[in-house]
Amino acid sequence: MSFLSQLHQQLGLMSWPLIICSVITLALWLERILSLLWVSLRGEQEKRRLRSQGLSYPGEASEQSVSVMLQGCRLLIQHKECPKPIREDLAAVWLQHQRRRLHAGLRVLTLVGVISPLLGLLGTVLGLIEMFKNIGASGEPVTPALLADGLGLAMSTTAAGLLIALPAIAGAQLFGLWADRLLDRLTHELNRCNLYLEGLRLGDQA
Repeated sequence: MSFLSQLHQQLGLMSWPLIICSVITLALWLERILSLLWVSLRGEQEKRRLRSQGLSYPGEASEQSVSVMLQGCRLLIQHKECPKPIREDLAAVWLQHQRRRLHAGLRVLTLVGVISPLLGLLGTVLGLIEMFKNIGASGEPVTPALLADGLGLAMSTTAAGLLIALPAIAGAQLFGLWADRLLDRLTHELNRCNLYLEGLRLGDQA
């Protein structure tokens, strides 16, 4: 509680909004890293296992295969009797669903990155207003040290807002690029699976 009270003294009225923004940013960073890392590593592991066994795709995807890649291939295999255009439309709908999953939370990160500097700036303005109000009410001589202390406390909210906004915006962009790369791999693998169901055997290249 002492740490929170110190933050409240430093940041003033904007302390709790900025703390909430920082917690949201940290939580989304951790969640996106774990989620995207799991999709990436699990998919590569399953693909290497299938290639090492000399199989392009399993004849029947087992229930223990939980990677996103094999979920998509399983969907196509379950509808292998359908015409190829139907399977392509099915794959497109499934990929759109995966896009929403892989990009989950990125808009929130972007929103936090936009709001945090504004909250910091608002805190700075409110701090300056309060500082000048106190100076006007005190009637004592205004010294440079007094102004420096007041300005330092007021500007700390702007610095806090920027410190929250930078990782939030960077995370939204980096995780978006990572998710798009995973989607490209999924699209490539589903195209290979669709061709496999049409009787075309491709090489074992990645």
